[in-house]
Amino acid sequence: MIYYIGITKEGHLEKGDSLNQILFSGFKWFWVDFSEPTEEEIRYLSDTFHFHPLAIEDCVQDLQRPKLDYFNHYTFFITHTLREENGELIKEELDFFVGETFIVTFHKQPSVEVIKVWNELIAATSVQQWDPYYVFYEILDKIVDNYFPIVYKIEDELAKIIMQQTGIQPMNDLMETRNMLLKLLHSVNPMRDLLYRMLNSHHLNLNQIDERREYFSNIHDHLLKLSEMVMSNREVTADIRDSYISLNAHQTNNVMKVLTIITSIFAPLTFIAGIYGMNFRNIPELSWKYGYFATLFVMFLIGASMLLWFKRKGWF
Repeated sequence: MIYYIGITKEGHLEKGDSLNQILFSGFKWFWVDFSEPTEEEIRYLSDTFHFHPLAIEDCVQDLQRPKLDYFNHYTFFITHTLREENGELIKEELDFFVGETFIVTFHKQPSVEVIKVWNELIAATSVQQWDPYYVFYEILDKIVDNYFPIVYKIEDELAKIIMQQTGIQPMNDLMETRNMLLKLLHSVNPMRDLLYRMLNSHHLNLNQIDERREYFSNIHDHLLKLSEMVMSNREVTADIRDSYISLNAHQTNNVMKVLTIITSIFAPLTFIAGIYGMNFRNIPELSWKYGYFATLFVMFLIGASMLLWFKRKGWF
């Protein structure tokens, strides 16, 4: 579907859902939202707005890396929204075409951020402070704000994993958490770089950016904080993983040590039993009356002596 909001030169708000019924030149600025557009609706990007084919291609393709491209009369932005569904992190793309007198949003799935800002603009008592870059700021701010609950939830999951005993399930949860943090990193860092380019670009010296530089700088600060939180949590997961591996290696060493002691004790006993278990006729000890008891005593003495020696060596 395609929806639009237009602000007239007199400051009135008009809205609708058909681009064929409006004359863009009659607006001071306007906002067109492409929500889950069809193939026919996508053609408006080229036929009506005459956007660059490469930008339109980036819109149509799935999950491009967050970035910005400069064109003659507008700037094209690619951003990522994140949401959690059934324990899985879902990443979706939200694209912007922003000019001095218009903003066009494009998304293939319903966007909570766009809907919130859309309703805020409609409910606003005054639209004097609103313009294309303010709309862009509001949506971008909500996108970044929605990252924080995901990171906080991951931190809570890490705390639970730390409190759990070692085992297969905690390690599986840890690997899933590391995977979610990696997905977060692949969105947060490019978004951070996008804001940095905006704030330091000579191509975006528009009045809207200059007037609201501190607002976009605040979003950049939030992304820096998010990046540090994600990296810190990844280090925590790496420490937990290394601790788990070290503990497993320590437990394995203890088991191997016990098995080695047992094997070492039974080796001479097996040797003695092997000698007297041979089927030769002329073994003098076999005809001795106390040979059996003497052999058992020697075997017990050897085993006890070795056990005592290992204990003195600190193997227990």
